[in-house]
Formats: sequence, C-alpha cells, structure tokens
Amino acid sequence: MTARSMIDRMGTLIGLILVAIVFGLLIGSQFFAPGNIELMARQAAIVCMAALGMTVVIATGGIDLSVGSMIALATVAIALMLRADYPPAAAALGGVAAAAICGLVNGIVITQLRVVPFIVTLGTMLVVRGAAKGLAEERRIEAPTSWLNDLLRSQSSAVLPGGIWAVIVLALIVAAVLRYTRFGRHVFAIGSNERMARLCGVAIGRTKILVYTLSAALAGMAGLLQFSKLSVGDPTVAIGLELDVIAAVIIGGGSLTGGRGTVLGTIIGAAIMTIIQIGCSQKGLPNWVQQIVTGGIIVVAVALDRVRSTRDVTPS
Repeated sequence: MTARSMIDRMGTLIGLILVAIVFGLLIGSQFFAPGNIELMARQAAIVCMAALGMTVVIATGGIDLSVGSMIALATVAIALMLRADYPPAAAALGGVAAAAICGLVNGIVITQLRVVPFIVTLGTMLVVRGAAKGLAEERRIEAPTSWLNDLLRSQSSAVLPGGIWAVIVLALIVAAVLRYTRFGRHVFAIGSNERMARLCGVAIGRTKILVYTLSAALAGMAGLLQFSKLSVGDPTVAIGLELDVIAAVIIGGGSLTGGRGTVLGTIIGAAIMTIIQIGCSQKGLPNWVQQIVTGGIIVVAVALDRVRSTRDVTPS
C-alpha cells in the first residue's frame, strides 16, 4: 500500500468519524446508543449490498443507473412468488435471478452494441421500473409472512440480524475476488486502460458482461433486504437509491474514470451517507433539507474524485 493510498483511505475513515461526532453533538448521547447504531446498520445494509456490485462496475470505468429499479423488481418478484405458494428460499432466488437477468441484458447491450453504460442503464432504469409496475399492476403486493421478513430484524439468539451477516460475508467475498483472482485483476485493468487490457489478452466483453450480471445479482440481494424491511413487494421503492449507491462508492475512494475502488472504502462511504440521512431525520430536519445535504455530498464526492484523478495523471 502506498502512502498516498493510505492517506486516501484514512481520509474517508476520518470523514466518517467527524460526521458521527457532529451528529452526536447535535442529537446527544442517544445517537450512539446500541439500538440507534443497529438501526443505522440495518438502514446501511441495503445501500451496502447494492454498492458492493457498483464498486466492481465503477472499477471497470462503467456505471449502473438501474440498480434502484432492480431492487424494486426484486421485491415484486419475491412477493408474487410467495403469494403463489413458492417456498421462501425459492422466492428469494427468484428475486435475485430477476435482477441478475436485467444485469445480463445490460452487459450484453453495452458490449455488443458498444453503447456507453450511462445511456444503456438510464434506459433500463425506466424499462425495469416499468416492468416492476406492470407485474405489480401499479400497487403494493402483500405476501404471506415467512422467515424472509426477519432478515433485518434483531433475533435474541444472534448478535446481528441475518441480513447484516449476509452483507458482511458477501463483502469479504467480493473483496477477496477483487484482490486475489484473475477476474479482479482484469476488472482493474479494464478500468485503468481498456485498450491496453485488450492488447494483453483480457476478454473485455466477457468480463464486462460478468461484472454487470454480478452487480445486478447483488442489487437483487439488496431487493431481498428491502422486501424484508417492508414485508411487501413495492414497485415504487428505491427511487433515487442508485445515487446513494454511487455516492457511497465515490466517497469510499472509487473513481468514475475507473481503475480504483475498494470494498472497505465503499462500506465506509455507505456508513457516512446513512449517518447523515438518519442524523438529519432524528434532528427533525425537513425532507427537503436532507435532499439538499445528500445532493451536496454527491457533488463534493464527484469533485474530490476529479481532484484525485487530476492528481494521479499529473507528473510529480
């Protein structure tokens, strides 16, 4: 690890601590109570799960604006399958598979038609959201109660809810894949210099299709957690969540120009976004103030990414 990368990572962690201290002073000691920390962990779990996949996508230099719509589609698919008497495990797999198919389509269109990811995923964001609304007939889908409803609820026999353990395990897996596997090296090679990666024999198309499918599957997992939180299939849920997910990755050290990003940084970025949102809510700030704060954070995060990218290409 270079001194510069260490400073970047420590900067994100220091930012998390400062944000926590600010809201701790504004709200009081109850902000750090175990119950409130668990509340923030449950809230962050959905963004973290989707951001794991977005980290991989952004590391290739791409972007996926359709993750919020995929989350909504997953909740609808899960609710419909549960209502059709499918076992809960099969319904969960169905929701994840529905999102993964959307990611597969994204990857194929991006690589085969050579359309930029921003345009493709902007279009599929609308297509998938419309499909979710069509399947749900533009209403919330009630589903029978099952163990899926308890994924983000505290259990007396466990330290953390099962959904948070799932985020931790998948974060470790994604981090290991990026750091120790050939696929991970190919992801960063494509993001750093796609032309050079192609000359070195990296299968650009196959890798990108796998990246977008993996990202969508993790968005489907985020949809499973969202279903657990709401206990219904809602085609209007997670509107705008893709911005929180992208902001979490950029705050955590990822670059929109590709070639950079870490799972740990992404988790810290998601934690910062969650603390600000819950802190603003508990402070009693109106929703429009929260939106201004969130939008400001996204602008600052992108500006910092721009500064980092300029610094990296400037000869020392």
